[in-house]
This record gives sequence, C-alpha cells and structure tokens, in this order.
Amino acid sequence: MSRRSVALAVSVLTVLTLGASACSSSSGSSTGSGGSGGTPTVKLMVGGIDKQIYLPYQLAQNLGFYKKYGVDVQLSTEQDGGVGAEDAMISGQVDMAGAWYNHTIDLQAKGKAIEDVVQLSGAPGEREMCTAKSGVRSAADFKGKTLGVTDLGSGTDTLTQFLAAQKNVKLKEFNRIAVGAGSTAVAALQNGKTACVMTTQPSVAAMQKKGVASSAIDLATTEGAKAALGGTWPAASVIARTDWVNAHKAAVQKVVDALVATMHWISTHSAADIADKLPSSFVSNQLVTKADYIKALSEDKGQFLPDGIMPAGGPKTVLATEELVGHATSSVDLGKTFTNEFAIKANKAQGFTTTTVPAGSDG
Repeated sequence: MSRRSVALAVSVLTVLTLGASACSSSSGSSTGSGGSGGTPTVKLMVGGIDKQIYLPYQLAQNLGFYKKYGVDVQLSTEQDGGVGAEDAMISGQVDMAGAWYNHTIDLQAKGKAIEDVVQLSGAPGEREMCTAKSGVRSAADFKGKTLGVTDLGSGTDTLTQFLAAQKNVKLKEFNRIAVGAGSTAVAALQNGKTACVMTTQPSVAAMQKKGVASSAIDLATTEGAKAALGGTWPAASVIARTDWVNAHKAAVQKVVDALVATMHWISTHSAADIADKLPSSFVSNQLVTKADYIKALSEDKGQFLPDGIMPAGGPKTVLATEELVGHATSSVDLGKTFTNEFAIKANKAQGFTTTTVPAGSDG
C-alpha cells in the first residue's frame, strides 16, 4: 500500500472513530439515559411544585442531591388548565411525574403500565376545609353541598367521592367543581361558590388565617389518613412508564438515590430548616408568610416517609378507594403498580436502615 493510501486510510479511520465517539457521548447525556457515557438528564414534571405535599422534588434540587448522585433532573410544574403531570409523562413530554401513587392503579385499569419507583408520603396531605355556615363536620354532611376539588378526575376528586361513599352519600346527592389551589381555592370559599374545598398547604394555612374555613376532615397526617381512609394512604411519589423504567434503570436509580437522601434529610431537620432551603416564593407569597408556612409544615410534616419505601398495606388501601368510586377493580395487579427495588438499594448504599415496613408484591 502506498504512503498516500495509508494516509487516506488513517484519515478515514480517524473520522469514523470520532463519529462513533461523538454518538456515544451524545447518547450518554441524552434525556433519560441510563448509560455510562455522561450524566443522564431526566425530565420530571410535578403536580404543583410549590405545594407542601410535593416539596421533596425541589428540595432535592436545592440541596444539590441530584447533582451529588449523578443525574441532571429538569423540574417543571403542571399549570392550572394545562396538561397534568401524569398525562405529560404518559405522552412522553417528560420522563417522570411527581404525582400520587393512585394514578398507577387508575392507569393500569385503563391498560397502561405505569409504576411508582419511590414513595415520598404515607398520607395525601389534604384537608377538607369547610366554611362555618356549611354545617359540614364529616362526609355524612356532603349531601346537597357543592364541594371544591383541584380538578375533576384529580386525586382530591377521588378522595372526595370516597369519603362520601363511606358515609353512603351517593354521587348524585352532591356537586363537585374544579377550583384549583391557592388563591382560586380561597376565592371559591369566600364567594360562596363552594361549601368546602379539599386542599393542601399552604392553601390550608391561608384559609385558616383569613377565617374563611376550618378543617373538617384531616387527611394531612399519616394518623389522620388512617382514621379517615382505613389505613396508610401513600400519596406523593415518582411515577413513570414501566417500559421507560426498564430501559433506564441506571438513571432511575440516581433519581431515587437523590430523593431517598432528601427524605432522610427531611426526617432529621426542622420545618424551619426545610423552609430555609426552599425558594422564597414557595414559603412567602400572597397567601402565607414564612412563619405561616413553617407552622403548617410543623403540623403536617409527619406525612413524609423517611426512606422512600412503599408502606405495607398502603397499595391495598388505595385500591379499596379506587374500587369504591368505580375507578378500578380487584383484578388490578398491585405488584405491577410499584417497586421498592430502587429505594431499598438507595438506603443500603447510603447506610440507612429502613424504618418503613416494605409492601410486598401482594401490596
């Protein structure tokens, strides 16, 4: 072979090698990549990122835990009237959703394989806030009333229907309307549009401070949820399409590592410490002062699980809720709606002993 031929061959080989290297690097840093060629990027949409029930996602970012565990998490939040976090995840607009566990059951009943990869709370974190003149003291008083929920078809809608059904109040005997959260939920009560609104902090604190409504039913704490719903009711979680999880296990593990570290951080720090690490707009705004936010978080902090493990019996309690309101049947395979695999590995790697009794494949 001539020198010119050798030079040409080397040149071609160099170009091919560089091209292959570039492709490898690109795939390693692409959205949701679980490969070793770079830091994986994961898009995660939260169902209201400034709500207290969903604070761990942003807190993990602010504590630097996503970066520490080697993943670039791009957070976003669903907007009122916009695409819901779980819908955006299903359609592929984002990789993961910060949403309630019950969506995995609803969606399996509709033929979609979605799973919960880390469980952040053991209670919905909601309260049924009712005006004094409503006369509502329990769900038995829902009859003839108009009740506000975040959105029709949302988790608060499901819980409202379930509470009514438990007291034998039929769906046709009361009305449900979407009022969103925050200022719109407060306004719905102030204007007499609704007798009650199921909502979370910091909206609850704002309603109490303004004297607009008080808590009639507590679903905000683990004990309150057990009393009202019949058991631990796992809510805030990270859910994703099962096919996506199986194809990106390394990236999923990194996200769960970061969130498990965050949950342990929450369990060992005060409400004031947590508030200090959150964006100022979350803890002090037109609804609440920072002091209000801290007081509310101190009261409801018990909803958060310290280790990301699905509580034993929790899936069955949620399934019972979905069955009673007609969203699912006992044919749902609970073992396919969640996995403790990633959280168990995260706790072990970080030297933590799990305090939550893990749910098995039978839920």
